[in-house]
Amino acid sequence: MTIEEAQQQVDQWIKTTGVRYFSELTNMAILTEEVGEVARIMARRYGEQSEKESDKNKDLGDELADVLWVVICLANQTGVNLTEAFHKNLEKKTLRDKDRHQQNEKLK
Repeated sequence: MTIEEAQQQVDQWIKTTGVRYFSELTNMAILTEEVGEVARIMARRYGEQSEKESDKNKDLGDELADVLWVVICLANQTGVNLTEAFHKNLEKKTLRDKDRHQQNEKLK
């Protein structure tokens, strides 16, 4: 599935199953909540925090997909073509960081 297809699929789902998009501000709050759920798994599974028994069955992939879902909703609501935006962002990072990471002693 391409990013464009994902945007279309989310839009179709919202219109048929979800009734309508939540407001942009509500979706921003939901995005923050979903990122927090990813952070909780990362801190407990890969960081120094101990993992609670209730966290052990949490699916990181599912939580990351929740983040992606809300990002796509926000893009759709605000007219952002994520494919174009991603290509521009990759180009920006490539130009800006072409030598930076190669010369970073911390990464060697």
